[in-house]
Amino acid sequence: MNLIENLKWRYATKAYNNIKVTEEKVDQILEAINLSASSCGLQSYRVFVVSNPEIQKKLGADSYNGQIHSCSHLLVFAAFTDMSSTYIDNYIAMTEKQRGLDAGALSGFRNGLHSYFSTINAEQKALWAAKQAYIALGTALIAAAELKVDATPIEGFNASIIDAVLGLKEKGLHSAVILALGYRDLEKDYMATMKKVRLPINEMITKIY
Repeated sequence: MNLIENLKWRYATKAYNNIKVTEEKVDQILEAINLSASSCGLQSYRVFVVSNPEIQKKLGADSYNGQIHSCSHLLVFAAFTDMSSTYIDNYIAMTEKQRGLDAGALSGFRNGLHSYFSTINAEQKALWAAKQAYIALGTALIAAAELKVDATPIEGFNASIIDAVLGLKEKGLHSAVILALGYRDLEKDYMATMKKVRLPINEMITKIY
């Protein structure tokens, strides 16, 4: 399977060269993110694509991860801070339209969403949204590997800096995780030629039939 071989190929790249990822490949990764699994289909996050060296330097301030400013493209997964009734209503209306359903056909589903989100607080909503962003991150990593684009998932960043630079708070968002994209620097990245290390699959996986 090419998928398995490509996943064996990928690793968390430590150093990037100066080659830019084509917009075509970036757009394919972004489309994969848009198609990613999402609880109730709500897509409770947004993705910001940064490929401006000066802005990348600002985003990487107070972080030990040099990949933030050295990569070709930086994806910022920004999760919702709230799940509003208006957003739910608009999502349901969009779903009904795209599926050719009568208006109100999904009222039961809509009411169930309203009911659930009315019972959890703001912190729980923000955490739920961030977990959804991580699912999309996983999809992005697989898509990048399929396209032979190197990637580094990063949690080591100053969220307040990224939120401020991108104006996320004003948009009702907060940075959850970021992903660097580019191509490995074989001379500078000590991990580039290292064997991939994983547990034996029978130790990781338990089959219960």
